[in-house]
Amino acid sequence: MNNVMQRMQEPTPSFFKKIRNIGLVLGAIGAAIVGAPVAIPALLVKIAGYLLVAGTVAGGVSQTAIKNDN
Repeated sequence: MNNVMQRMQEPTPSFFKKIRNIGLVLGAIGAAIVGAPVAIPALLVKIAGYLLVAGTVAGGVSQTAIKNDN
C-alpha cells in the first residue's frame, strides 16, 4: 500500500496527465447526467454510468504512471 502512495506522488508523464484530465471530464459529465434532477431516458443514464466508471478508472490508472528518466 505504501508503494502505491509513493507512486501517486511521483511526477506523471505528460501523456498520462492528458488521459487523467480526459478521465476527470468524462467522470464529471457522467456524474452530472446521473445526478440530474430531471427525467432522463434510461439509455442516457446507462451511458452516463459507463462514462462515470470509465473516467474514474482512467483517472486512477493514469495517476499511478510515473516518469522514468533512465
